[in-house]
Amino acid sequence: MEITLGGIAGLIAALALVVLVIALIRPIGKLSGVLDGLADAVKEMTEHTLPTLDEAARTVRDANAQIERIDSVTAAASRTAEDISAMTTLVTSTVSAPFLAVRKGAEKLKDAFGSRTDPVTPDTEDKKDAD
Repeated sequence: MEITLGGIAGLIAALALVVLVIALIRPIGKLSGVLDGLADAVKEMTEHTLPTLDEAARTVRDANAQIERIDSVTAAASRTAEDISAMTTLVTSTVSAPFLAVRKGAEKLKDAFGSRTDPVTPDTEDKKDAD
């Protein structure tokens, strides 16, 4: 068997490939460990995240229920405020009507019988200032 230049080149290429594979065994092993660690971290994060998401969804659902209750309370308070306003208007008009009637009657009597006080005229003021 003769060794040719092509055979020597093939042998050198094969040896280089073996050296390369041997040199890459350790980094590939480390990369495998890193990927395993990453998979474990993702699994652990998922285990902790899913219950948190479930709890957040439950909290939002409870908050929405509370907001619906608050809406009904504020609607009732609004209706109560409107009723109180209407009642206040009614009571005010009912109570003030007799007072207004008495006032109008008093003004009519005053106009009918005249005023008992002396009107102040500029002449009487000058006389008072002179004294």
